[in-house]
Amino acid sequence: MFAFMSRIPGGLMLIPLALGILFGNFLPDAIGIGSFTTALFRDGTLTLIAVLIVATGAQITGSRSGKAAASTTLVVLFAKTLVPIGLAVTLGLTVGIEGVWGVSILALITIFGNSNGALWLAFAGQYGDERDQGAYVASAFDDGPFLALIFLGASGLGDIPVLAIVAALVPFVIGLIIGAVDREWTSVLNTVAPITIPFMSFCVGTGISLSEVLTGGMQGIVLGVLVVFFTGGLTYLGYRYILKRGNQSGIGFAAGTTAGNAVAVPAVVAAADSTFAPFVGAASAQAAAAVMVTAILAPLVAALVMKKQGGIAPSEAVTGSIKTSLASD
Repeated sequence: MFAFMSRIPGGLMLIPLALGILFGNFLPDAIGIGSFTTALFRDGTLTLIAVLIVATGAQITGSRSGKAAASTTLVVLFAKTLVPIGLAVTLGLTVGIEGVWGVSILALITIFGNSNGALWLAFAGQYGDERDQGAYVASAFDDGPFLALIFLGASGLGDIPVLAIVAALVPFVIGLIIGAVDREWTSVLNTVAPITIPFMSFCVGTGISLSEVLTGGMQGIVLGVLVVFFTGGLTYLGYRYILKRGNQSGIGFAAGTTAGNAVAVPAVVAAADSTFAPFVGAASAQAAAAVMVTAILAPLVAALVMKKQGGIAPSEAVTGSIKTSLASD
């Protein structure tokens, strides 16, 4: 079962999410019987996200982060995350949080602001060097709801209490401390994502209506393609013209992804500011579709660009190790 789910890009997130949608729409009483069942399968979203956030924080101060050149990490963070979120906020200030064409500002920040660190590590490990692998820190930093809360609160688009931001950061800071003082815990917590993401995704799915899936799914596919070519393209330009990486610049396209964790971000934002509650279902469905599209498309585009520019031999291909790693983020 695990092997089957792992072979599907984003499978550890997408399959439980789909099951959660089915149960939430057709068998809501089955997961509402109370006690541990309801706590785990319907009401456990925020708790499971918190555990995942602790694990993410621990990875930043783990052994991989020391290998990164600061310039590489900063280029990936700005090009993949900060610039796109900034543009989404600017759009929100112009048109409102409802967004455009049925895509809310919450959805844009969620989809464009999170990146799949597992895919990045797999691709960078195969075609890059220690600078690229260490830039995983940028992915770990943008993984989760922190930047969404900060940007929405600072811009005035959301009424995000400072205490809500602090509350969201506490598990992350605890993870940082754990990773800094005990590398064995860092290694242990690295296994948290494959355990928590399926249950978290199921919980999120129970709150999504089928109508939101039908409308949000198609929009999410389009958004996923845009993520690959816009955020991946920006990172590519940073690699080419700022980092001067030459024929290895195509690695930048591997950053053009949406993390599986992103599907939970709308719920966290809505918990801090109920104004965003009407957009949670559609934004989560759109994020799920974008996860799948970017997981397939980003490594393919990155590999094709590198081949064209002579960064890898024409005979090389993106191997199954990348596809397997996608499910863990």
